[in-house]
Amino acid sequence: MEKALWYLLAGTRGGENRARIIRTLDDRPRNANQLAEELDVDYNTVRHHLDMLLDHDVVETGGDDYGKLYFLTDRFERHREAFEEITEAI
Repeated sequence: MEKALWYLLAGTRGGENRARIIRTLDDRPRNANQLAEELDVDYNTVRHHLDMLLDHDVVETGGDDYGKLYFLTDRFERHREAFEEITEAI
């Protein structure tokens, strides 16, 4: 997971937005539209980042397709310290 977090946050252009999404979801689960509004980021951009985070097991979904909520995974929670170290480094 630590390697995946380095890649997602420091190895690609969207790292800052992905970190913002993770921090926002840490507060409470949200759907893609809520994230886009709260972060003032285009909906399609948020969806792209969420797909990347889903692919690397950082977030998971709950609910039906329309308005499904995104949550941080238990696996991410076990590596939260690595997330904090990476975000401090970038």
